[in-house]
Amino acid sequence: MEMEKEHRSSHPRLVLVPLPFQGHINPMLQLGSILHSKGFSITVLHTAFNSPIPSNYPEFVFVSIPDNLSEQLISADDLLPFISLLNLNCGVLFQECLAKMVQKQEVENEPSIACIIYDECMYFCDAVAKYVKLPSIVLRTTSASTYLSRNAILQLKAEGVLTSQVSTSQDLVPGLHPLRLKDLPVSKIGTPEIFLQFITNIYKTRTSSAIIWNTNDVLEQPSLREIQKQCQVGIFPVGPLHEVAPASSSSLIKEDNCCITWLEKQKQNTVLYVSLGSLASVDKKELGEMAWGLANSKQPFLWVIRPGSVDDQEWKKLLTEGFVEAVGENGCIVKWAPQKEVLAHGAVGGFWTHCGWNSTLESISEGVPMICKPCFGDQRVNARHASQVWRIGIQLENMCERGEVERAIKRLMVDKEGKEMRQRAKNLKERIQLDIREGGSSYNSLNELIELIMSF
Repeated sequence: MEMEKEHRSSHPRLVLVPLPFQGHINPMLQLGSILHSKGFSITVLHTAFNSPIPSNYPEFVFVSIPDNLSEQLISADDLLPFISLLNLNCGVLFQECLAKMVQKQEVENEPSIACIIYDECMYFCDAVAKYVKLPSIVLRTTSASTYLSRNAILQLKAEGVLTSQVSTSQDLVPGLHPLRLKDLPVSKIGTPEIFLQFITNIYKTRTSSAIIWNTNDVLEQPSLREIQKQCQVGIFPVGPLHEVAPASSSSLIKEDNCCITWLEKQKQNTVLYVSLGSLASVDKKELGEMAWGLANSKQPFLWVIRPGSVDDQEWKKLLTEGFVEAVGENGCIVKWAPQKEVLAHGAVGGFWTHCGWNSTLESISEGVPMICKPCFGDQRVNARHASQVWRIGIQLENMCERGEVERAIKRLMVDKEGKEMRQRAKNLKERIQLDIREGGSSYNSLNELIELIMSF
């Protein structure tokens, strides 16, 4: 019995609860891989909607919970109501499942559950953890600067400054230089009340024991210090998680690896990789302007056009009306790409991105400068930091116009300005590599996190 008890205490189980979207599933499973490599058993409690692929993580236990959600295409425009509904629907079912897991571990002498780690958007988990008498930890998958900017929105609302003109205002946000009011992650859909309630729900001080952040001191030390002053619990910036985690794939969309063969034929640092992420969409006109801006730049490009990302079913016709002839072998278009592998390829010299936090981290980690075209939410905050703080990006401020697109591509890929950005990106990459190694702040934060979990 003593040996069994020792085994249970040295290899406790962690229950992870991701939000069922690609940009949130990735960091949660990467965190799980890191913690598994440190000796923890991992159970992933997930919704039936957008279920992770268990075969990608054979060492994990996956438990699917009915979410009572219709199988509909969820777009950025539906995100906040969807998250709210998810939290309303899942609480009772997750609670029942966790209660059974706790009971089973006592009866069958399975590894004890040390704590629940949940995505900040799955905030119902706090009450569930309290009910089953388990500690809980929050994983924030956005940047630390996004946290501060969302808190600023609540403050501006309280002061009566948050008006409909915010989305176009060039005025700086007090205390958050260089963010302008137009960069704040204000929702462009739904009512302001729904968005403000969302912020309150994900940032409300509850009973969680700590906060894990997918960022680090190299990128966001001032923001992290400010947040720690405001927080009553410890924060653990252990990112970039994808750099620390053992290599694996958590993509919900099948990746087209043929593009790597195409990249092999291209010269060093010449290819612009274009991808607007797993949720963002563009209209037919914008797609056409992007296409001809790419073609007119004469720069080789690898372009991801995700199924469902264009709001017109006839979009393919746009790319056949002279575009294919103009581009020839200079371009490669795929439905989805192995992004980390693409960004690590020597032929890739730039990344046209929506500036989702995962994509931003992946680009920085490979030393690849960016053309930033944020679409919604925290992407505007990330784009502003890439262009003004780290100075490794060019931000497209207006609706895509082919002339502006062509000029931005040449600035990044050909001009001296782009070469200087590439050097700064390379320097940032090297600093991040040092930060995740022994003695670095991310390395130390991870060890402190593990010590905390083992103390539960």
